[in-house]
Amino acid sequence: MAKLVLKFLTIVILFQAGNGDMLRPVNNITLGSRLYPQNNPYWVSPSRIFAFGFYEKGDGFAVGIWPLAVGPERIVTWTANRDDPPISSNAYLELTEEGKLLVRTTDTASGFIPIVYNLQAPATSASLLDSGNFVLSDGDNVIWNSFDYPTDTILGGQTLLSGESLISSVSVADRSSGRFKLVLQHDGKLAAYPVSGTGAPDEAYWSYNAGLEFHGLSLVLTETGLLYLDPTFDLSNDSIAQGLNVSESSETMIYRATLDADGNFRLYAHILSNSSMMTLWSALMPFDPCKVKGFCGLNSYCSANASKGNATCICFPGFIYHDPDPDKKFLGCYRNFSYERICGIREDDSLSNKYYLIPIKNMEIRGDPYVSIPMVQGDCCKSCISDCNCWAVLHASGNCSKYKPPLLYAAQDQNHSGVAFIKQSHNSFQSAEPKGKHRRRMVQILAPPFGFLSFIFTLLAVLSYSMYRRRALKYQKLLKMENFGLNKEFTLRSFSYNELEKATNGFKEEIGCTSYGKIYGGIISQGDRIVAVKRLEKVDDEGEREFIAEMAAMGRIHHKNVVQLVGFCLEGAKKLLVYDFMKTRSLAECLSDVEKRPFWNRRMKLAFDIAQGILYLHQECDTHIIHCNIRPENILVGDNWTAKIANFSSAKLLIPYQKQTLALERQGRGYSAPEWQKKASASEKVDVYSYGVVLLEIICCNSTEEINVQSADNNFSTRVYDYFMAKQLRKLTGDEEVDMDSLERMVKVGLCCIHHDPDLRPSMKNVILMLEGTIDTPAPLCPI
Repeated sequence: MAKLVLKFLTIVILFQAGNGDMLRPVNNITLGSRLYPQNNPYWVSPSRIFAFGFYEKGDGFAVGIWPLAVGPERIVTWTANRDDPPISSNAYLELTEEGKLLVRTTDTASGFIPIVYNLQAPATSASLLDSGNFVLSDGDNVIWNSFDYPTDTILGGQTLLSGESLISSVSVADRSSGRFKLVLQHDGKLAAYPVSGTGAPDEAYWSYNAGLEFHGLSLVLTETGLLYLDPTFDLSNDSIAQGLNVSESSETMIYRATLDADGNFRLYAHILSNSSMMTLWSALMPFDPCKVKGFCGLNSYCSANASKGNATCICFPGFIYHDPDPDKKFLGCYRNFSYERICGIREDDSLSNKYYLIPIKNMEIRGDPYVSIPMVQGDCCKSCISDCNCWAVLHASGNCSKYKPPLLYAAQDQNHSGVAFIKQSHNSFQSAEPKGKHRRRMVQILAPPFGFLSFIFTLLAVLSYSMYRRRALKYQKLLKMENFGLNKEFTLRSFSYNELEKATNGFKEEIGCTSYGKIYGGIISQGDRIVAVKRLEKVDDEGEREFIAEMAAMGRIHHKNVVQLVGFCLEGAKKLLVYDFMKTRSLAECLSDVEKRPFWNRRMKLAFDIAQGILYLHQECDTHIIHCNIRPENILVGDNWTAKIANFSSAKLLIPYQKQTLALERQGRGYSAPEWQKKASASEKVDVYSYGVVLLEIICCNSTEEINVQSADNNFSTRVYDYFMAKQLRKLTGDEEVDMDSLERMVKVGLCCIHHDPDLRPSMKNVILMLEGTIDTPAPLCPI
């Protein structure tokens, strides 16, 4: 191993003496402090040497530590939760009042991501030291510090304890866990392995032996750049690398030892005055990527390019890349053909017609063969062809080594004398045939399946015609009607105007009204079925449009929490809808009736019923429907306290795969989403917003506070949010006996539903799961 021969300092004594000062907080970050990815993204150390906070990762952000003045490219020395997905730009990091370091986000079901774990006690402050160590303190003691949880780097003043390891990153840009690990073993060795390996001693592609088995061994990088194993009796023999002595240089230096993405362990020095970087030492010198086990993934081999000083990962013949991206070919390859498993090692001439071998010269395969015996090359190849377990065979120095899948740690180099043979299937390639013979063979192959398909299609055509004839007779009456262009979409019963006039006794019993007409009670003569008949009386374009919208929506619905449409009547200007009659009242009447107001458990049931009805409209019926007018007046409550959604006059239909529609009408304030008020394109989140307001109104109906949902200043929802933040939810229910856990959960769900940004509102499916307590409800934001 290469060593730099320089004068050594009595570094062990200095390091042990300075260890307490190194962790002493010097710039307090107080509780409640926050960082935002795009505004105030990081905190800095006292001398502005290191930064802690958000940095860009893919299409989002991650939290980490990096030196500020080391050149144009950010070099991250520590990353929190390095394998988690990127954090969205609308998240923020906070040292909470409870002494936890969290990222608040809408990307997870819990709504937050812990940045540090294993806290001994709640923190009272945080500090980023000039050494690059981020520490949390409870006032008297350091309870957590980033130096104890290294990723791929140790900095000056940091140690790697016995049994701990560094994991390389995927690349400089991607700090996720990579392909290699550096382990300080209990036997006194510092060794590098491929992460995908078993960790067996013979899999190490580099190691340094201190010559001492000591369970308290540690790898130390001093603030002067000395990298060594401690404890040591002979410092000059056990040092790994020596940096620049601070007494011999006036420059301000940062030292770091990093297990790089290519698997090489290197010691770097950064000169802050001119933002330059030097490589002081590397474990593999000269560096040959193909010497690093695991540099290329499974079923591929490493081919070095001496002129460019790099290497390429190449798939073995018959294999293709998992990812053809040039920067991701190291991920390995998979086989693009299959062959029969003919087990047993025997010579069989017939097998040579099915398989053959492709040779590759100058090869080395460092994975373990399952058979390795002396054999001449010809016999070695025949043995592999007749062996179902053999994917590849390496003939080197008179030995025949056979390998099972997958093929590991293979490399091609001019210094290797071995020849690898890779098994292939004749069936994976098209053999050359005379043109006429090939055509006849294709006809023989394709004729049976095409003949069978022709028979199936003919049979389907006959059956379809028969079904069409039967249905044509069934709907003959509908074909004669004026508005058949609309009616053909439904399978509802068609009533004549005279039938409905008779059923309602001349439209005498009025039981309700809507924006475009009145509702009458009646009895259908067939089966004595009680119905509610809604008649269009507002004959202008708006009234007809609302009538058609309700008919189009209700004709596709059948759910216990949605009012059922029975039939219709379309005779010129006479347009009527026939519903199942519910001996009921609206939710608005239930909540305003002081004497018969439902108690807590019934209100929770009503909230669930409404949510299930909306979920059915959004996801479960054949044509997805946006109701666009969810409000207590449009929700009916039966005698058994079952809620049903009604009044689809504002509903919008979504064709398959459509996510949103245009807002054509402006609804009243209070229950309508902000984007609906602005006549922007409306999605299913319009109903989610309205449901959130209705849910809060259901919760607060026993409150002594004045509830005015439709007020212009929207003070109802903000007042609920203020009570929630002040932990005064009792004011929302008065003296009523309620379960506080379910109350808090329902309030949080309601507040999440009324977020001004539609993308941040949950889907109705998640709303139901949150109401049930199946998934956690994120912390709500203040309504705007």
